[in-house]
Amino acid sequence: MGEIQIRKPAWLKTKIPIGKDYLGVKEIVEKNKLHTICTSGHCPNIADCWGRGTATLMILGDICTRACRFCNVKTGRPLPVDLQEPERVAKSVKLMKIKHCVLTSVDRDDLEDGGAEIWAQTIFQIKQSSPITTIETLIPDFDGREELIQKVIDAGPEIISHNLETVRRITPIVRSKAKYETSLKVIQQIAESPVRSKSGIMLGLGEREEEVYECMDDLREAGCEVLTIGQYLQPTRKHLSVVEFVKPDIFEKYRLAGLEKGFLFVESSPLVRSSYHAEKHI
Repeated sequence: MGEIQIRKPAWLKTKIPIGKDYLGVKEIVEKNKLHTICTSGHCPNIADCWGRGTATLMILGDICTRACRFCNVKTGRPLPVDLQEPERVAKSVKLMKIKHCVLTSVDRDDLEDGGAEIWAQTIFQIKQSSPITTIETLIPDFDGREELIQKVIDAGPEIISHNLETVRRITPIVRSKAKYETSLKVIQQIAESPVRSKSGIMLGLGEREEEVYECMDDLREAGCEVLTIGQYLQPTRKHLSVVEFVKPDIFEKYRLAGLEKGFLFVESSPLVRSSYHAEKHI
């Protein structure tokens, strides 16, 4: 028998991308050969974010060296690093007149420094060309290597985010290489710096309520200040199936619980993604 697909509920329906601002961002992204997690990750908020003139730019190419079972980004052997990318990204940020820029990247386990130097150069170039733009970086774990994480911290973004993705028990099923404890150590290093620390998890993968609270406690113990919680959506039939579409009132319950546990900001609803309303977290 074939795999049973759970029908997507009404609260997960989104608008078709349209509008002048959305088309303007799309044109700049395509013209400057940029990669965005908005398109690679099939983000449900692309109409909202691009319509407001914002986008999450993905550096270091669009091919990831890992194959996490929840992620729609291409996996395989990446192309050589483009040394002109930092300058091109900075130029695009200026053209888009972005006030708050979110940067992310694929994992580059093929590189000695995991791409940390390109990360630092991209942040530097944006700050040089658009000094009023604040920056959030959604970084990989860099295999937990403190000197590489520190390179991103020293570049001076206002927020550094690293997603825990899911609860401890499910992590080996969901993530191909990253480890729960390694991610917590990455977040702790960020939290011990002057930079604001942030992380995100997905629901609907079979996690239990008490495990979500345990995950929150682990993040708070690591010093995490901002938390995003969203619904996992299966990108293709090759990816992990959705176990449950969590109802909006449960997301609200987790939001309130997170604030009680001491997070400064908690974004929690079915359509929330890591960079959704990121400008609020400064």
